[in-house]
Amino acid sequence: MDLLRGAAVIMMISFHFAFDLSFFGLRPVDVYSGAWFLLARCTAGLFLLLVGISLVLSASRAEPQNRDIFPHLLRRGLWIFSLGMGVTLATYILIGEGFIVFGVLHLIGISIILSYPFLKLQRLSGLLGLSIILAGWHLQGMELDYPWLLWLGLTPARFYSLDYFPLIPWWGVVLVGISLGGFFYRGYRRRVQLPDLSFSPLIKPFLAMGRNSLLIYLAHQPILIVLLILFSRLDVHAI
Repeated sequence: MDLLRGAAVIMMISFHFAFDLSFFGLRPVDVYSGAWFLLARCTAGLFLLLVGISLVLSASRAEPQNRDIFPHLLRRGLWIFSLGMGVTLATYILIGEGFIVFGVLHLIGISIILSYPFLKLQRLSGLLGLSIILAGWHLQGMELDYPWLLWLGLTPARFYSLDYFPLIPWWGVVLVGISLGGFFYRGYRRRVQLPDLSFSPLIKPFLAMGRNSLLIYLAHQPILIVLLILFSRLDVHAI
């Protein structure tokens, strides 16, 4: 899990580096189609699948103590959602148009809370998740005259946000992750045996990044932006 999450972190940083080059006019990179767009969607999908699997593991750890994990999930979900609101405020102040309205942190926070009933309905979770993903494809292109259902996936005309992950279809990916978690980690035991690579010097950085993915998510963009500004002012053309 940490290894996959670490790989997703590298994918995320790579995409955001390309996005920043384009956004600040340093290099013409088309991040809205082709390989870069595909990388962004694969990165988000991997993160959200891992959120679903992690929820199953948390529930499995609590089962022997007969402990209800909803209070923990509620606190965790609200905390991550509040971080998303902080990102909304910061982007509204710093960039204005295109500020983040319902980004990936908002989605993950709400998904953690909404997914609680499905942790014991893992097969149903997979079917519902696929249905929500398909519904998201159907909603593409539909427009409303008001913004109040942005969180659901229904947008007004000419809506634009730098980071937009509505519940439909993206909560569906989390639900599919719950179903996968129930299949591969039934009873908190991995069904597929994997070699222990945790001592490999090539793997350790990925594991460290995976364990600190939220912190890296919050910190990497400001760091990238500062570095790009410094390089551009130094007139370094090798970016």
